[in-house]
Amino acid sequence: MPAPHASNANDPLERERAHLSSSRAALRAMREDVEALDIKDVTANWVNAAVLERQIEERITALADLAHTPLFFGRLDYTHAPGADQAEGAEGEQFYIGRRHVHDADGDPMVIDWRAPVSQPFYRASKKEPMDVRLRRRFGYTGGDLTAYEDEDLTDTAGADRASKLLQAEIERPRVGPMRDIVATIQPEQDEIVRAGIGGTVCVQGAPGTGKTAVGLHRVAYLLYAHRERLARTGTLVIGPNRSFLHYIEQVLPALGELNVAQATVDDLVAHVEVRGTDSAAAARVKGDARMAEVLRRAVRSGVTMPEEPVVVVRGSRRWRVPAYEIEEIVRELLARDIRYGAAREALPQRIAHAVLVRMEQAGEAPDDRVQDAVARNAAVKAAVKAVWPAVDPVKLVLRLLSDAEFLAEHADGVLTAEEQAEILWAKPARGVKSAKWSAADAVLIDEAADLVARTPSLGHVVLDEAQDLSPMQYRAVGRRCTTGSATILGDLAQGTTPWATSSWEEALTHLGKPEAAVEELTQGFRVPREVIAYASRLLPAIAPGLAEATSVREAAGDFSVRPVAAGELDGAVVAACRESLAREGSIGLIAADARIAALGALLTEAGLPYLAPGEETTAEARLTLVPASLAKGLEYDYVVLDEPAAIVAGEPDERTGLRRLYVALTRAVSGLTVLHAEALPGQLG
Repeated sequence: MPAPHASNANDPLERERAHLSSSRAALRAMREDVEALDIKDVTANWVNAAVLERQIEERITALADLAHTPLFFGRLDYTHAPGADQAEGAEGEQFYIGRRHVHDADGDPMVIDWRAPVSQPFYRASKKEPMDVRLRRRFGYTGGDLTAYEDEDLTDTAGADRASKLLQAEIERPRVGPMRDIVATIQPEQDEIVRAGIGGTVCVQGAPGTGKTAVGLHRVAYLLYAHRERLARTGTLVIGPNRSFLHYIEQVLPALGELNVAQATVDDLVAHVEVRGTDSAAAARVKGDARMAEVLRRAVRSGVTMPEEPVVVVRGSRRWRVPAYEIEEIVRELLARDIRYGAAREALPQRIAHAVLVRMEQAGEAPDDRVQDAVARNAAVKAAVKAVWPAVDPVKLVLRLLSDAEFLAEHADGVLTAEEQAEILWAKPARGVKSAKWSAADAVLIDEAADLVARTPSLGHVVLDEAQDLSPMQYRAVGRRCTTGSATILGDLAQGTTPWATSSWEEALTHLGKPEAAVEELTQGFRVPREVIAYASRLLPAIAPGLAEATSVREAAGDFSVRPVAAGELDGAVVAACRESLAREGSIGLIAADARIAALGALLTEAGLPYLAPGEETTAEARLTLVPASLAKGLEYDYVVLDEPAAIVAGEPDERTGLRRLYVALTRAVSGLTVLHAEALPGQLG
């Protein structure tokens, strides 16, 4: 690649700025070429035209030059010319590594996509293993302007590997707005997960601040780059714990040029009914138990009965009789095959029709497939199928299970105890489907029943974040969406805050249907200050015994304080701490027990401090977010003011869940944490 022209060829920074300007111009030209495409004479019909027009619009959007996003963030200088089995790269040749590919008018690359094989050494190369790289250069930006560079000579094996100051500055840069990509700061252990093949499922156990969510999103971007055609057919999906979280991460993939990745919560996936009710923790735990799958399987099949009468099919002047015992054999065979209820119901009339055709052939006739289809649609056959194998409505089936004690007892016998059955039965049975106050757990049961009747479509790849909080039945619901594809499972056992939170990834992966998945552990934090993660880790022996304590590579000491205040002075101390945090650069999160949110909201309004709700985008003018502890998971703020830890613990149904909720809240801080308490701190914090 020729060296870029510049006004001062002797100044390396000026040469790099010139290459940035040339690359931006080339990207604009690429976009203008797409905008100039005329498709009037290349489409056969309006459908093709609409599809092509949409693809062109998406391409134009993907080629947008984001002014404040660096077009490239690094450069690789290779040592040798490429050999037969060497990576691309010639002596003296340089590759600029960026968020997307950019080429000049001749088609020569000016920026290489970070996902390309030739870019991999930017993340993996070291002095011990240089991967044929002579020099790695990182760039520093202020806004969209290239303002600094830093070189690492990988041929100097005598010198020790040293931390990159530009890399550290990028990691510690204050954040305002939604979650950013980490494409410039991916670490070797993260890169291994990002570039893992599409054929297998990967589970990432990640402590707070280890970048597990970012790793999962970048893995999607990588898979779409490496397997675009395959995933374009089968689809990709990112599943998050709530809408606030999805809003927070929604700009990461578009910033990497990926626009067609769907996002949803588990509740979105199973939205067969309107959820208007809530369950007790005990009821939700039983409904979420994997044993409910067997109860539902029995209930779905309960309507199947053995025939008592033969089927007589009249065709013309002939009558063909299939005796009841032969139909019973067919029914028992279909039951034994354990195929889906709806598929078996569709197969039954064809099987009966085939028995009729055998008799026709024995009588000397020569029927073909059209005759078999006609017999399968015969009124007598349809009546027999309706009586023997009736249609099942999954919603009505679950309604009956939860309303009818005898029906539930019949199908839960030997599976659920009498106490468990009583726990999930509705005290007041609903009159019908629409009047029922369905809970979120009920919707998952309906989804299971629906899959027992008809197969749920499978996607090519699914990313499941905050996976530790799912019930076994929710894992099954997600697993159904990737039975023929792969998955990336992200979570932290220490942050499980539901009564049914999983105790091990092996158990969770089994319910997901991916027991063979590799479990990778990230323990090196990049965002949470050392003092903060060390303080929060005091809770680990109580909330996740045996889990490795996280460390932090942040050089900045951070700002950490625990402040006891008098009982009547807590509100004033909270306002003062918020003002103190707002005097600094970056985003601020005021995290408190859910029961305290309304009072704190009124307090902030009275103090003249405007605030946002979780998921709302922070701006330079609005940087303070009021966060209920129940919604804090997955979010990050430069500075966190934590209100009354004891109230957060007390707000949960049991102490372990409360301490886990507190662990989550303590680890949302990126640069500083102020803990304010009037009540005694939980003893586990020492």
